[in-house]
Parts: sequence; structure tokens; C-alpha cells
Amino acid sequence: MSTWQPSARELERRQVRRSLRRRSVLIATAVTVAVFAAVAVGLTSSPGWATVRSTFFDAGVARETFPAILDGLWINIKLFLICEVFILVLGLAVALARTARSPWLTPVRVLAVLYVDLFRGVPTVLLVLLLGFGVPALELQGLTNDRYVWAGVALVLSYGAYVAEVFRSGIESIHPSQLNSASALGLSRAQSMRFVVVPQAVRRVAPPLLNDFISLQKDTALVSIVGVFDAVFAARDSTGYLFNYTPYVVVAAMFIAMTIPLARVTDWLGRRALARERAGAL
Repeated sequence: MSTWQPSARELERRQVRRSLRRRSVLIATAVTVAVFAAVAVGLTSSPGWATVRSTFFDAGVARETFPAILDGLWINIKLFLICEVFILVLGLAVALARTARSPWLTPVRVLAVLYVDLFRGVPTVLLVLLLGFGVPALELQGLTNDRYVWAGVALVLSYGAYVAEVFRSGIESIHPSQLNSASALGLSRAQSMRFVVVPQAVRRVAPPLLNDFISLQKDTALVSIVGVFDAVFAARDSTGYLFNYTPYVVVAAMFIAMTIPLARVTDWLGRRALARERAGAL
């Protein structure tokens, strides 16, 4: 067993560091409390606060509309979970097509570029409107007219273009020596991409991917514009019936409660990736 003991000087340094950390925490806490208290006092002392409170923060209306909004929220959650899977598959496929080097795959690369340029250029809300109302209006045989399905397809197409570029940036960030080493070991380019490049690329782009999925969580609310009875539609319906905007505050709080955990996971992954990079693990 080691008999090493920190010197008196080292113990003094540790004590100073602990003291500085406590001082920093106390100052940060005091400043934060003071700022939020000042904001709260400024809002509650404003002349129109009573009207705002009754219009946007009515507890009775919140309790009354909460069950219907919660039922609608499950529609958003289900749509998010389903779309996320298809977006990952589509985005990775498009990214691999764009990074392909075979001359035989040139048409595929062109189509991938056109897809990314088109669906990144069209606002998601317009895409939801175009597919949600346009495709059912065509009355095509063999295709569903469910606007919920076509709104989900619009989200997949829109976010698939963004996720494809995230995957492509991760693939292109892998040093060419990785491919050269894999080739020297006898792996084909397809095998090199599958076993060497893509796993590293996915690990690198995990934080930005999660940021895209945070946006997707919120954008599932766009399905309400095509008549899908989700959380936002339920809130809008209740607002029109009660002439009170509290339901919008309720649904906003629900979306915040959903996105905060994923945001914290994103921050944690970002810190871990930075630590790995500084340690030379990547």
C-alpha cells in the first residue's frame, strides 16, 4: 500500500480551491435569484398583469383542459417515435449515397443531392400542408387518405434531408487513413464503410442528431394544421370554446417537459465527446 500523503502546501491549495468553488456557487445563486425575482416583480406589478393572469394562467381552465390536451399529446409522442426511426434510416441512406465514389452510382448521388436541396429548401409547415391536403385530394387508389400518415411522411422527408447532411458531415470527418487501413486489411469499400467509418461517424454526430430530434419533437405540433387532433389542436379547440389562452400555456409546458430531458442528454453526450477528443480517444 502507498504511504504517500499530501503535503501541507497541497492541503492548503485544496482548501483554497474548495473555498473559491463555494464562493462562485454562492455568487451565481444569489445573482440568479435576484434576476428572477426582479423579473417576477416587474411582471406582477405591471398594470395589465391581472388580465394576463386570468387569460393565460387560469388554474381552473388548465385543470379542465388538461385531460384532452394530454390525450392529444400521445398522438405527438407516437408520431415522433415512428418518424424518428424512418428519419434515421432515410438520412443514413442518403448520406451514404452522397459519399459513394463508384461511377455506376452517379445517378444515385444526383438524386440524393436533389432530394437534400429540395426538402431542405421547402419549409416544413408547407410540406405538411402540401402532403396532408394534397395527396388525399388526388384520391389515388391503394394509398391512404389519412392526413396523420401524410403529415408524418412530410416530417420524415423534411428531417431526413437535414439528418442526411449531419450523417454526411460525420462520415467525411473520418480521416482517409481509416479507409486506407481498412483497404490494406482486405476490406472492400462497402465493408470499410459498414465496419469502420459509419460506426465512428454515428458516434461523432450523436449530439447534433439529438438536437434535430428535439426540433422534431416540437414540429410534430405542425400536424394540427391539417386537422389532426393532437395536443395543439386540442388546445386550440379549447381556446376557441372557452375564450381563454391558458390551454396554449398548458400544451407549451407539456412540450417543454418532453424536450428538457433530451436536451440534457444532448449536453451530456457533447461533454463526453469533448472529453474523449481531448483524451485522444477519437
